[in-house]
Amino acid sequence: MKKKFSFLLVLLLALSTFLAACGGDKKTEGNNEGANGEGDEPKQEEREQVLNLLEGSEIPSMDSTLATDSVSFKVMNNVFEGLYRLGENDEPVLGMAADEPQISEDGKTYTFKIRDAKWSNGEAVTANDFVYAWQKALNPDTGAEYAYIMYDLKNAAKVNDGSVPVEELGVKAVDEKTLEVQLETAVPYFKALLSFATFYPQNQAYVESQGDKYGLEADTSIYNGPFTLSEWKHEQSYKLTKNDSYWEADAVKLKEVNFNIVKDTATGVNLYETEKADVAGLSAEFVDKYKSDDNFKTKADTAVFFLRLNQKNEIMANVNARKAIDAAYDKQGMVDVLLNNGSIPAYFLVPEDFVTGPDGSDYREAVGDFGAFDADKAAEHWAKAKEELGKDSLELTLLNYDSDNSKKIGEFLKEQLEQNLEGLTVNIKAQPFKQKLELESKGDYDLSFAGWGPDYPDPMTFVDMFVTDGAHNQMAYSNEEYDKLIEKAKGELLGDPEARWQAMVDAEKILFEDQAISPMYQRGSAFLERPYVKGLLRHSFGADASYKWAYIE
Repeated sequence: MKKKFSFLLVLLLALSTFLAACGGDKKTEGNNEGANGEGDEPKQEEREQVLNLLEGSEIPSMDSTLATDSVSFKVMNNVFEGLYRLGENDEPVLGMAADEPQISEDGKTYTFKIRDAKWSNGEAVTANDFVYAWQKALNPDTGAEYAYIMYDLKNAAKVNDGSVPVEELGVKAVDEKTLEVQLETAVPYFKALLSFATFYPQNQAYVESQGDKYGLEADTSIYNGPFTLSEWKHEQSYKLTKNDSYWEADAVKLKEVNFNIVKDTATGVNLYETEKADVAGLSAEFVDKYKSDDNFKTKADTAVFFLRLNQKNEIMANVNARKAIDAAYDKQGMVDVLLNNGSIPAYFLVPEDFVTGPDGSDYREAVGDFGAFDADKAAEHWAKAKEELGKDSLELTLLNYDSDNSKKIGEFLKEQLEQNLEGLTVNIKAQPFKQKLELESKGDYDLSFAGWGPDYPDPMTFVDMFVTDGAHNQMAYSNEEYDKLIEKAKGELLGDPEARWQAMVDAEKILFEDQAISPMYQRGSAFLERPYVKGLLRHSFGADASYKWAYIE
């Protein structure tokens, strides 16, 4: 989840909170004055079931087979539904699956019964909706970056590389309401994986009727989740409306969820203060201002932010240059001063307090940290790099998000790198979220400020990003030994938890021996949230948030 943030992330989300957007109708505040004469209990007007939130960017995609980022995944999680969705404590709960599947003795075949559910156009959700969507995601003609997340399905990798036809994918509709799924090997986290957006269904007849317009507007999609995307004003706002056709509509209390797209923290705080937003993320200066407020909250997170070091660039192809950059900026100072929201410096890829190993210990305990801020060490590596490159003056461009906070991070990096790496000039190229993702996907950058949130509860959701030619590698990194370890951990070692765990540990060590990336921080978030907002679930993997059970008290 991933999310780009891996997805798969908007920096405003990264630096602030799970920002969700504001707009739409203002809630009616309680009236503290008695209405029935002296001595009566004060009456309060009932608030509408409308949640007003803030979001840091436009929705890049509403096609579940093409989306790669956290903003798209969060919206889709609330308007679509797979066989499972994440509930409290991130436990997978039944969605389109009517009951728990029959699982073969070898753990490789799942048989699901699809519940009596409808799309928002009134058509029934069927087993074929899953077959169609999954085949579409893996069809090489689709070009889905997230196709690899389905490689646990039988023949999925072969379908995706075009060596076998899509009809040989391990998924079939036994009948209209029976779905059979075959795996290459048993996967311990498979149910949680099925809650991820790439595994959502799509109605074939409707999708094909929309052609290239599918998912580009609110009215060129149909929905099977708790809400529909009823309004979408590009780059401005969007609205979710309760889906009365949803199979469990009685459980959905909210009538609307309104999102305003706000890239500036001060604007978001102002919307909160003027009661036009119910949640607002806080950057460093606002944390100090509001930390004693009754509605101030913080939350630890599992998203990790890092610099992509694009080895298509001659300078970044030099390992000493990469090591110099990683050692040349103060990560602790960055989180203490610029973020000030519970984020911690990252000297790793797989985050702290995310998953535990077969022995019950946190993954990070098994691996430890990599690198540290060391200006002298950075200067040594940089001198070697310049000698190897035969240049005294070097220039790099940092691809950045265009939010207010991301610009501060970019300026901090520029100042630190230019100060500690003699002869380096750093230019900053700030781009809107969607355009930034496109440039990363094309490999059109030198350095890129990026982030990744986990898609499922396993270290693999981080470490398999950087296999050779991987869809989310996007920086021309390649190490044969690394690739072999990932391949084994995703295949032959699935039945040996200890050996599989060690393979992932060893892979992360190789990643940092090569200094493929420069990790920056593990996200924390500080935010203001109205006390009447209840039941809003924030997830540690997959989509950021669920509004199905949220309500206004």
